Amino acid sequence: MKTGWIAGVFLMLWLMAAPLVRAEPPTSVQIEVNYLLGYIEGSGCEFYRNGTWHDSKAAQAHLRDKYNYLMARNLIDTTEQFIDRAASESSLSGRPYEIRCNGGAAVKSKQWLREKLAHFRTF
Repeated sequence: MKTGWIAGVFLMLWLMAAPLVRAEPPTSVQIEVNYLLGYIEGSGCEFYRNGTWHDSKAAQAHLRDKYNYLMARNLIDTTEQFIDRAASESSLSGRPYEIRCNGGAAVKSKQWLREKLAHFRTF
């Protein structure tokens, strides 16, 4: 009886220590998301998040972190999910992200990113 209990404890500890299985999004999604993140970084645009404007490099880093977080939890299967779940609004405040380029009017990041994705898919 004691041996069975000890084996059960070891099995439980092994299961808790085993790495979580993580399925990566399809290659096409990874390519599209990396394209969008690279486009953001190279855009020179400003990104509005939670009351503050950030440069494109900071925006790219923030969105990449959110993407990695969601991907590790198997919550990203499409590029549209990346845009909706990571790149459209603050996870904390729920306030939408905005983008302004070259001193122009600010637009919602969701709209801007969907346009960039559509353009990318035409090629």
